[in-house]
Amino acid sequence: MKTKQPKQPKQPKQSKHLASLSLAVMGGGFAATIPFQGPVWGGILHGGFEAGLVGGLADWFAVTALFRHPAGIPIPHTALLPKNRKKIVGALVTTLENDWLSKESIQTKLESVQVIEKLLPVIQKELQSEPVQKEINAILDQLIRSVDVETITPLIEKELKAALSSINASSVIEAAVQKLIDHKYDEKAFDYLLGRAENWISKSETSRQLGRTALKAIEGLEMDGFMQFALKSFQQMLSEEKLGNLLQNLLRNALMNLNQSDDLNRQAFLIKVREEMQSITEREEWMNVIEERKQKAVAEWDLSGKITEILIGIQQKASAFVQSGECMNLYILPFMTRTLANVAENPDKISRMENWIQKQIAVLVEENHSKIGKLVEENLNKLDNETLVNMMENHIGKDLQWIRVNGAVCGFVIGLVLAGMQTLV
Repeated sequence: MKTKQPKQPKQPKQSKHLASLSLAVMGGGFAATIPFQGPVWGGILHGGFEAGLVGGLADWFAVTALFRHPAGIPIPHTALLPKNRKKIVGALVTTLENDWLSKESIQTKLESVQVIEKLLPVIQKELQSEPVQKEINAILDQLIRSVDVETITPLIEKELKAALSSINASSVIEAAVQKLIDHKYDEKAFDYLLGRAENWISKSETSRQLGRTALKAIEGLEMDGFMQFALKSFQQMLSEEKLGNLLQNLLRNALMNLNQSDDLNRQAFLIKVREEMQSITEREEWMNVIEERKQKAVAEWDLSGKITEILIGIQQKASAFVQSGECMNLYILPFMTRTLANVAENPDKISRMENWIQKQIAVLVEENHSKIGKLVEENLNKLDNETLVNMMENHIGKDLQWIRVNGAVCGFVIGLVLAGMQTLV
């Protein structure tokens, strides 16, 4: 399939027509003055037109020979541009790379440009525009949605289990016990148990249960001699109800005493309880069992489902938060505005950033400078000879046509001078 060449602009007609007109005038003048060579003025004019015709034709030949064979005749040393295309392109590329766009000239020019100072106002302005904010939101939303939750779930589960396994059970228990003591939860628990016991003791059913239990215990006692007789006498004096009420009152009085904060028995009991609580971690067998069960529970605990559920929820909420625009207004825009303002107010930071950018540009120029010439060469090689010739004629054709006009005019003037001198001699 033939590559379609780009449409070339038409060659300027005014100068081309002027050149042709000048040549036609010289040719017409030469022919018209042939019969009038006798008079002096006729000979001089004929000589001028003759020289102008020769000069115009010579310059036409020279200009045409640059681009093609004059009149289509393959005369040697004509069509110079097509024949020497490779040399011309090579010279152009070499000149472009080494002179016009050398590495040094590009780097020197870029070093004079303060990139950061020019970029900061542009970025600050564009940050306030709605299209830029929407684009940032879209990028953030895409980043959030692109996170593969199922891929990172095992990593989080592994790290979480490792963290749980590394927790020192003794430290946790000691801290928990200390918290219980500091907040007097041991005392509150004791008061709660006393309350429950008091409620139980206050019931009539409890009195009967205590009486029955006590009588059964007395009946089961066996003693010798007088003690057995006294016990029997005591048993006959007390009924189940009386004995139950007696024990119930005794227990109620004991509980009431224990409810008093300054009761010695209460204080002794709480001290003992606290001592036992604080010495739990000193029981090595207990701690080994606790540690083993902790490790087993952590290892068997399947957290993946819950972690995935939590991550998906976080992902959805984060995406909705970004899409709502609140994230941009509350966090991103203030953060970026503060950052840019901080940079703008810090000359040292601007200088460091500028130096870094200039170094990166220098590296970029160093690595890609040769591509400039290659790009020009590739683009020129895409053009066939006819297209390249037409392109050059379109850009320098006006000046070349004026060469033809100047050649005809100069030849005419020189011819007049020479013919005049010949006539005088």
